[in-house]
Amino acid sequence: MSEAIEVTDLTKIFGTTVAVDHISFSVKEGEIFGFLGPNGAGKTTTTRMLTGVIPPDSGSALILDHDIQHQPVMAKQGFGVVPETSNAYADLTAWQNLMLMGDLYGLPHAHASDRASDLLKTLGLLERRDQKVQAYSKGMKQRLILAMALLHKPGLLFLDEPTSGLDVQSSQMILSLLRDLSQEGTTIFLTTHNMEEANRLCNRIAIIRSGKIVALDAPEKLKAAIDRLHRIEVSFDRDIPANGLARLPGVVHVDRTGDKWQITVEDRDLVIRSLVTFSQQQGAVIVTLNTLAPSLDDAFLRLTREVPP
Repeated sequence: MSEAIEVTDLTKIFGTTVAVDHISFSVKEGEIFGFLGPNGAGKTTTTRMLTGVIPPDSGSALILDHDIQHQPVMAKQGFGVVPETSNAYADLTAWQNLMLMGDLYGLPHAHASDRASDLLKTLGLLERRDQKVQAYSKGMKQRLILAMALLHKPGLLFLDEPTSGLDVQSSQMILSLLRDLSQEGTTIFLTTHNMEEANRLCNRIAIIRSGKIVALDAPEKLKAAIDRLHRIEVSFDRDIPANGLARLPGVVHVDRTGDKWQITVEDRDLVIRSLVTFSQQQGAVIVTLNTLAPSLDDAFLRLTREVPP
């Protein structure tokens, strides 16, 4: 499988701040690649360099085999961009916005019309095609700019928080379309703060912190990499002393949430056996007992040092 994006030592400095610090990675054709990081980590700066909005201070980025610095027109013809904030012209209709995009990409009018109709139907906007965008809801605007980005059938799609602030119906419609596009071979570069969305969509995820890539792998592998400690959730049919749970072999930490105990452990098997014995000693019945796998949120927070290791 060839690479849709190849980044080598990409760097951007603003004054005395190194926003992006010699990062290197690649994105395979047809994959959904998540690019995550806390605010100020360098996500937006990286995306702007990859899409040719700003030049890097050093390093290079090949987009669909074209250098974004030296062959920007060739590179941009092959990708579409969906920004977080709508860039559609509010005083034009959805149809007029799409026809304008068709003209910018040099598409034959008949082809652009057929493609626009198909996209508007898929995204639930066909009946509103002649309404000015200023009357659209946020979800409708987001679906429209996705249609605008897809009009020329790009091989690569950059998305910045595509479902941020949207209702469930609009979010599910967009996510479903992205899955279909990926299955058809479109490469998707996704920037998002939605961990669950990234977990469900992405083949691989890169996490950037302070301008550096600190992790890059499949979501499940990222979660497994931080699984040095495990969590158990247990509830009993009566009150249990916290200090008794904390003293059990293998228990690292105990927290209570509602009627359940969240127990951080080093050895799940040892602690589960100890819990059974402990409940019998207390004359209590275990009502629920669950082992909790680490989430992508846990991996993200650990890798960006928002929580102690």
